[in-house]
Amino acid sequence: MVDIKVKKVNSGLKGTVIIPSDKSISHRSVMFSSLAKGKSIINNFSNGADCISTMNLFKSLGVEINRTSEKSLEVISNGILKPLKEELDCGNSGTTMRLCTGILAGQNFNSILFGDESLSKRPMQRVITPIELMGGSITSNDGKAPLKIKGTALNGIEYHSPIASAQIKSCVLLAGLHATGKTTVIEPYISRNHTELMLKYMGANITTLNNSTTVEKSELETRVIDVAGDISSSAYFIVAGLIIPNSDIVIKNVGLNPTRTGIIDVVKRMGGNIEILNQNTVSGELVGDIRVKYSQLKGCSISGDDIPRLIDELPVIALLATQADGETIISDAQDLRKKESDRITTITNGLNSLGGNIQEKPDGFIINGKTILKGDKELEVFHDHRLAMTYYVAGLICEKEILIKEFQWVNISFPEFEKLFNNLF
Repeated sequence: MVDIKVKKVNSGLKGTVIIPSDKSISHRSVMFSSLAKGKSIINNFSNGADCISTMNLFKSLGVEINRTSEKSLEVISNGILKPLKEELDCGNSGTTMRLCTGILAGQNFNSILFGDESLSKRPMQRVITPIELMGGSITSNDGKAPLKIKGTALNGIEYHSPIASAQIKSCVLLAGLHATGKTTVIEPYISRNHTELMLKYMGANITTLNNSTTVEKSELETRVIDVAGDISSSAYFIVAGLIIPNSDIVIKNVGLNPTRTGIIDVVKRMGGNIEILNQNTVSGELVGDIRVKYSQLKGCSISGDDIPRLIDELPVIALLATQADGETIISDAQDLRKKESDRITTITNGLNSLGGNIQEKPDGFIINGKTILKGDKELEVFHDHRLAMTYYVAGLICEKEILIKEFQWVNISFPEFEKLFNNLF
């Protein structure tokens, strides 16, 4: 176990950060390349533990995956998965489990997806239900892992997802790649669309209109995939730059997919000094640099179709709101209760213990600012990497030192996190 102490930064953050690879795109790059016939090249692949879980799982499915450098892979496949063992380990990764459920449901073999203690508590019925509507067969532990998947022929459906979730949508679309007929997913709001963009980039028969996406049976083509930097990882640097006086930082090579840039829109709504530089398109994804400076902020409302575009960033946005004048209300975010921890309760309790003024709601928070964070506390992260990183940024403005327990959970998504911050002090 790794506990760390964090103390206040008395001078601003200065310099440039090259942000690590996007987890969502990294997961999909290995999955989709494994379904294509031939050799694909993946550059800037994430070294986070979740993405390594995906890579190792597809090795267990008979796919040859080789590292050509620290962050580059070659994936060699005949387009046909063949399990080397029935039980497949997803580690702590919900993305791995939910997307692979769609991939494996239509195969001609049976498989079992399992994960660690944290993943085994997360809801999987949300992907089991549509797969069963397609004719699939999945046995679970009361809607949770392990998932026992009986491979069978699937039929396309029109599925109205009850929530905007890229993982639900992706699971159904990936099942649709091997299903008879058309498969359509309709969401209440548009969730992140990395699956649609990459499937189209790799030659799938896929169309999107507003919040509806349709896929037909397709054979994917090999590609060179350059993975953009992760905007969810960038969020901690964006917030730190905004709330630490005299800060001026540039975050390089960040994915700017419009379904993921909710945090940028919220920062602008709050009056933050943020600027987008050097935009271009790489492997079907919009990429650019972000410059952020210390700012005087004001509260705002965050709800509705904002939420799918910043769901992973809400813990650190809650911290941001403690440093904004007035009231910030976050609503329609009840899915935060079903993450690695109940992020509504845990972030409320954690930030309030430091001196924040946050009221918990069933679907979010009411945050009253601006408050001075006092520190002098030990904080639990509950196996949740996003809590750990949020508390680290909070520690940089606390009056007194804080201790973050089991900080190693950061390695799930961002093993370079502390090193990159140290370069800005």
